[in-house]
Amino acid sequence: MEDAIRLVLNGTPVRIADAPPTLTLLEWLRGKGLTGTKEGCAEGDCGACTVAVQRAGAGGLETRALNACIMPLAMAHGASIVTVEGIASAEGNGDPHPIQREMAARHASQCGFCTPGFVMSLWARPEDAATDRQALEDRLAGNLCRCTGYGPILDAAAVSAPETDAARDREAEAALAASLGAIGPLDMRVDGRRIIVPHDEASFADAVAEHPDARIIAGATDVGLWITKRLYDPATVIFAGEVGELKTIAVEGDALMVGAAVTHAQFARTVEEMAPPLGEMMRRFGGLQVRSAGTVGGNIANGSPIGDLPPAMIAAGATLSIGKAGSCRSMALEDYFIDYGKQARDPGEYVRSLCVPLDGLSRLTCHKVSKRFDSDISAVLAAFALWVEDGVVQKARIAFGGMAATPRRAPRAEAALIGHRYDETAVRNAQAALAEDFTPISDMRASATYRMRVAQNLLMRDFLERTEPETRTRLAGGAVARLAGRAA
Repeated sequence: MEDAIRLVLNGTPVRIADAPPTLTLLEWLRGKGLTGTKEGCAEGDCGACTVAVQRAGAGGLETRALNACIMPLAMAHGASIVTVEGIASAEGNGDPHPIQREMAARHASQCGFCTPGFVMSLWARPEDAATDRQALEDRLAGNLCRCTGYGPILDAAAVSAPETDAARDREAEAALAASLGAIGPLDMRVDGRRIIVPHDEASFADAVAEHPDARIIAGATDVGLWITKRLYDPATVIFAGEVGELKTIAVEGDALMVGAAVTHAQFARTVEEMAPPLGEMMRRFGGLQVRSAGTVGGNIANGSPIGDLPPAMIAAGATLSIGKAGSCRSMALEDYFIDYGKQARDPGEYVRSLCVPLDGLSRLTCHKVSKRFDSDISAVLAAFALWVEDGVVQKARIAFGGMAATPRRAPRAEAALIGHRYDETAVRNAQAALAEDFTPISDMRASATYRMRVAQNLLMRDFLERTEPETRTRLAGGAVARLAGRAA
């Protein structure tokens, strides 16, 4: 058990014994003079604060691009942090990294404020990752500056990729992974406050039971904003992100079992083949940095009415496992959300895992409507799973986010479809029934009238995509690419 945060910063081991639970990695880095990492939005949206975080994994050293502005420093315990200052030539001759060199040579920067974030997002690209234009655009979706235009940046990314891959030192990576893997769990006390980073579920469950009022943090993509925007300052923090049992994802029998600490990026890689519409929705689930930090369990546990994943999982028929020291209970995911800010979880309990039926996944379609295509919060998220035999709807699960105080099913709309031929008349009836299922509110993202109209229209769009797949219903995204491929 460690009594201080231990990490590696740009190749140098560091021990920190005086960091409070809410000190962010960005604040700490800039306090050490590493000011290439910038604070733009302090929300994890703009990407100016992007750094690379490396950890020991089953396959060796795993590297992720993460937002330092909303990442508590304690989350870096047991990790290697690489900033834009740390990627130049290891020989000490001052030569820039190939990505830095190409960004400068191709004039891919104007004021330069956001450039280090772009560089680090590209530096963290896995060696086997694609470098076609769409793949690079997806990689940079969480870096929002547009002053240069993406053309020179994408060119710099593509040209520098082969040289970057060739320069990898696998022996050094293996040695770093081994040293990081030897760092134990953390239990640190600072000025009457406590930071706990367990590595196994039994220790995690005991810590939650001992401190039922503690703040549990997995990816900090939500709590991080409480820290930066609300000055949230809990006395005890328990981090779930390094609990091995909560990080597993696998098919077991007829279901996909997803640990609560599985990241959205890992989840997306798993489901993109078994449920392409869900994979497409996950591609728009925040930027890469958010998907690499945020977790499946965190998106559920925070109970947000506009969280994208819960409606999709509800439509697929998922059940939730709630853990507690020495016990575990299950419930339908839809029953977890009681009211705004209120979930069916008692003190000492934690979200443990999600069980998603493969049959529901295979029938799932998702529709995300937001003001911006990439890296934006949904105004409405619709998810539908339909069982149609001989043209008649035998079963329907319809769920929405953004339409109520919690993610919710639409029972009257479902009833309007079940037992009827799946045709335009049935869909029109389901559209009308939505007005009985929901009374949406107006806020900064959308008016109540707009939300209802969009939700109703999405029922019709889903019908057209299922029955007339050659019809173009989307202006951007993977669905358009698939249609274009069929047309060709």
